[in-house]
Amino acid sequence: MSMSAANFRSLPISERIELVEDIWDSIAEETGGSLELSPEQRAELHRRLAAHHADPSSSIPWDQVRASLFKGRP
Repeated sequence: MSMSAANFRSLPISERIELVEDIWDSIAEETGGSLELSPEQRAELHRRLAAHHADPSSSIPWDQVRASLFKGRP
């Protein structure tokens, strides 16, 4: 699938998803399947995981996050 970035919105959703998957796959191929985290990013992930382990009730389930993000969208 090749097209300019300006035309992606004219695609049906299923084709846009396919485009994103193709882009993601190409990134994975070029990086060997893994991306390196900076020490700061790694520390932040560890901090967030520790906070979750300390208080799992503070987490928000993905379905609630998604519903909040897409509230009012068709």
